[in-house]
Amino acid sequence: MEFIYRDVKIFYKLKNRKKYVTNIYLHGWGQNWESLWFCDEYLKNENSLFVDFPPFGESGKDIKDWSIFTYANMIVRLIEKLNLENVNLIGHSFGGRVSIIVSSILKNRVNKLVLVDSAGMKPRRNLKYRFDVFRYKLRKKLGKDISKFGSDDYKNLNSDAKKVFVNIVNTNLESFLPMIKCRTIILFGGKDNVTPIYMAKKLNKGIKNSKLCLIKDAGHFCFVDKRFEFVNLLKEFVEGD
Repeated sequence: MEFIYRDVKIFYKLKNRKKYVTNIYLHGWGQNWESLWFCDEYLKNENSLFVDFPPFGESGKDIKDWSIFTYANMIVRLIEKLNLENVNLIGHSFGGRVSIIVSSILKNRVNKLVLVDSAGMKPRRNLKYRFDVFRYKLRKKLGKDISKFGSDDYKNLNSDAKKVFVNIVNTNLESFLPMIKCRTIILFGGKDNVTPIYMAKKLNKGIKNSKLCLIKDAGHFCFVDKRFEFVNLLKEFVEGD
């Protein structure tokens, strides 16, 4: 299924079991709806909604001038379009960023929030990072090759999407945390080096009604590294009272 948002096709997949609650799964940057599809096998007591964030998966590719708030508003519009009154948001990494904003806006519709290795907190920048930024700016100013700079996520994007990506990673969402009122669980891999543990602790401190669970020996994709542990924690939280 699909709907149009800002002239861009948005692909989504809805499993409607005629239940009261809908789990909305929001994938990480560079992934698609299939990355979290396995969760539906274990959480069958609710409806399930999976979405492809553009420019990934089966959604459109034109995201010129988008920001993290554009993505969040896209999800808000989809929730309203489908008339979903009671939802659980389950967001991984970039999907966590979007979930933070949506849950702070739709306070009366979001029942529970699951942040999985979520991004959105201000990163700590060491001396090496600052030196690399200086080298990048200098080489760019001198007209030299800068194609080797940046993360793999950044390098694989076209010029418009690169601007969107930079804007997103530089948007600090800490001010939104106090606005989240729903029950929240923060699931992080204990060895996550993309969104490190200090970010998980910031989320836990900033969201009043939250619980932090670290999954030992798992990285940024904790649901891949330790699927059994992840699913048990997710199922217990989502289906619990």
